[in-house]
Amino acid sequence: MDPNLGTKGMKYFDAHTHTNFVAYDGDRDAVIRRSLDSGVGMNIVGTQLDTSKSAVALAQQYDGVYATIGLHPVHTAKSYHDTKELGEGGKEFTSRGEVFDTAAYEALGKDPNVIAVGECGLDYYRIDESTKDIQSKAFIEQIELANRLNKPLMLHIRNAYEDSIEILKAHAKVRGDVHFFAGDWQIAKQFLDMGFTLSFTGVLTFTHDYDEVVKNTPLDMLLSETDAPYITPVPFRGQRNEPAHVTKVVESIAGIKGEPEAVVSAQLLRNAERVFNINLQ
Repeated sequence: MDPNLGTKGMKYFDAHTHTNFVAYDGDRDAVIRRSLDSGVGMNIVGTQLDTSKSAVALAQQYDGVYATIGLHPVHTAKSYHDTKELGEGGKEFTSRGEVFDTAAYEALGKDPNVIAVGECGLDYYRIDESTKDIQSKAFIEQIELANRLNKPLMLHIRNAYEDSIEILKAHAKVRGDVHFFAGDWQIAKQFLDMGFTLSFTGVLTFTHDYDEVVKNTPLDMLLSETDAPYITPVPFRGQRNEPAHVTKVVESIAGIKGEPEAVVSAQLLRNAERVFNINLQ
């Protein structure tokens, strides 16, 4: 661990990023250092066993960098190939889907650098109807793992909010964060009432679709994230995203809520510390 990259003085936290993906193979260290030097800590999120392992390995190398381990719902069955995540040619891609290996993930989850389980959940976008049961099974297994580890959940939910809420109410003993929230206020309120925070990305910089939710959500129940390398905020549209750009998300949240940016950034940092049980200051 580099002693020059300490957590003291962190001003922002990227609650959900993927600097473990192939998209950063050429300059990963520079991207991470640029963020830390800017006062931005980060949570590197796994999507399969391999990317979960690489997230943990990166968290072990840098102070201020943490890991989340889990199986993304689209990887529980045959799914589209994302070159930013898995590289060209498909050599790293298991087209038949990954079966959640509880023992392997549980061993990873005991690492002190692991702060959450996920990104897990349900994704009904671009999927075959027959995969819903497979997704549900993997989701429940990861909720049960989070319960055992007493670590929060990092939720990925797309076009499946109602089913996800039903599963969480039945199985979850821990809370966590709804990554890249894209529902309306009625859905948001259900998660907030259950104790889950909502996190938002650079999408806030180029659309007003989520302004109502951000405005209505208590400031202590919001998190900022990039989902890098995706969803690059203005003014960097067209470029690969990176954790340092989370400052633009915080600026947008402050603007929507009509609060000073310093007040918002300080509260979002405290929120991350509370949700993930970490010390960033």
